[in-house]
Amino acid sequence: MIEKHTRINITLPKSLEEELTSVSKELNEKKSHIIARALNLYFDELDTLIADNRYKRYKDGKTKTYTLADLEKVIG
Repeated sequence: MIEKHTRINITLPKSLEEELTSVSKELNEKKSHIIARALNLYFDELDTLIADNRYKRYKDGKTKTYTLADLEKVIG
């Protein structure tokens, strides 16, 4: 399946843009591909941080948990 792309405009610090340009030339790859790959890797890291945060809130008693029976009552 071919994923649809969308165009966005971003502003980067000059040092990041220079590094991106350098890597792009070295790998002979489009900057957009490098940014997309970097974001995918970063989102994987964020998933871990989010899971850790949710577990901490659960452990601290700040998050309510539900049993399967509770969910079955709600969704039928």
